[in-house]
Amino acid sequence: MNKSILLVAGAAVLGATAYATLLPNDTTSKPTPQRGAPIAAVTVPETLSDMAQIGKRAFDGTCVTCHGNDAAGVEGAGPPLVHVIYEPSHHGDMAFQMAVQRGVQAHHWRFGNMPVQSGLTTGDVKAIVAYIRELQRANGIN
Repeated sequence: MNKSILLVAGAAVLGATAYATLLPNDTTSKPTPQRGAPIAAVTVPETLSDMAQIGKRAFDGTCVTCHGNDAAGVEGAGPPLVHVIYEPSHHGDMAFQMAVQRGVQAHHWRFGNMPVQSGLTTGDVKAIVAYIRELQRANGIN
């Protein structure tokens, strides 16, 4: 019995050592992003609908600190909303309403939980979603 345990433990140590040794050690190919830097490159449409313009103002007043200018995300603070994860078929418009009202437990990103956002009405969030959706479409996310 003791020999079996030692054999299994030895095999596990050898396997872990081999795995660590064979991992690529190229840390120069991707520089570490600076905290506060935008995460995504976002193309802004030339014009926004009236609703999206209202949404941009609300977004800039409440969401920009974490989600960045033009919803490009902020390294170390919050994810880009102009991202395939937030496409309408994965995160519908109601998901944004719920996120504002209830907060969000971290599940797609490493930024931690999103707190409840007080001070935004349902209408404000509808306008913010209109703005985000227009940005997404301008960047090929439908």
